[in-house]
Amino acid sequence: MINRRIAIFALVGILFFSAVTLRNKLVSDDVTNVEDEIEIVLSDDEIKIVEDDGMRKTVLYFQDENGYLVPVMRRIPWEEGIGKITLKNMIDTPELRNTLDSTGLLPLIPSGTEIIGMTIDSDTGLCKVDFSEEFLNTETKKGEENLIKGIVYTLTEFPAIKEVKLMVAGDEVKSLKNGSTVASTLTRNNINYLGNPEEARSDVVVYYKSEGSSEFEYFVPVTIPTMAPVSNVFTALDILFEGPPEGSRLSSDIPMDTQFQGVEIKDGTAYVDITLGAESMLTIEATMDDIVKNIGLTLSEFEEINSVEVIVGEEAINTSIPVFANEY
Repeated sequence: MINRRIAIFALVGILFFSAVTLRNKLVSDDVTNVEDEIEIVLSDDEIKIVEDDGMRKTVLYFQDENGYLVPVMRRIPWEEGIGKITLKNMIDTPELRNTLDSTGLLPLIPSGTEIIGMTIDSDTGLCKVDFSEEFLNTETKKGEENLIKGIVYTLTEFPAIKEVKLMVAGDEVKSLKNGSTVASTLTRNNINYLGNPEEARSDVVVYYKSEGSSEFEYFVPVTIPTMAPVSNVFTALDILFEGPPEGSRLSSDIPMDTQFQGVEIKDGTAYVDITLGAESMLTIEATMDDIVKNIGLTLSEFEEINSVEVIVGEEAINTSIPVFANEY
């Protein structure tokens, strides 16, 4: 009987020791190599963009010939580790360049880069991504900045991810080859910034069109500094109707003779009052289609707005906020 008790206690001790050892190993692996892939769980919002054939409408960021970051919706297979798969679809390969050829867009993540691992903290929304050393092979400071922002903006399109930490070959790094700082966690901030941040009291994001050599038309989100105390809908629309800054190589679908009169927000709907000039009235249907999408994309940056009503004289045009700026 005594020997049997000793054997039982010994077995329990072995199992306890094994469990502690295994736990310590898993914690160590997660901190150093970020090897454990954690699935991004579908939220109610994401269910709406996963199609019946198992393809997910996913926003990826690329760079255009003028150095702007451009969001593009592409359909990729839904499966576990969708965040990691999304980043793989941004790595520079001959196949991706061939796919993007007609758009004039370019991949952000350097050729040969591998994604060693990814983890997501479900409590904080922090996503750690570990890249191979090829990740450092960006030639310019601008390209490096776009690389960082493009990854952060792509990953934070997923509701489960709020901030991003970049790692290289299992190590946390303070800066990349061209001096871009990545020591802290990264969040969405100042995409395609145009202006001097030191002269601004707040910033707004508006959407203009590109003026690239490609026939593919796309919207570009740009951050504009303003003197308003806080970012607000009126200022964003006022800047949108002013048109893109001179020399930006951006354009607007909103005719020059169209004027923004004001905006009122009620129960999640933005009522935008505009007037059209004589020239715009001649092609009002096509003109309004362009204007409505420009307004909708710009107002998509404000969480409190879920629909738009554009008022032109006696006519009111209702529209929802666009889900995607560009599709390809």
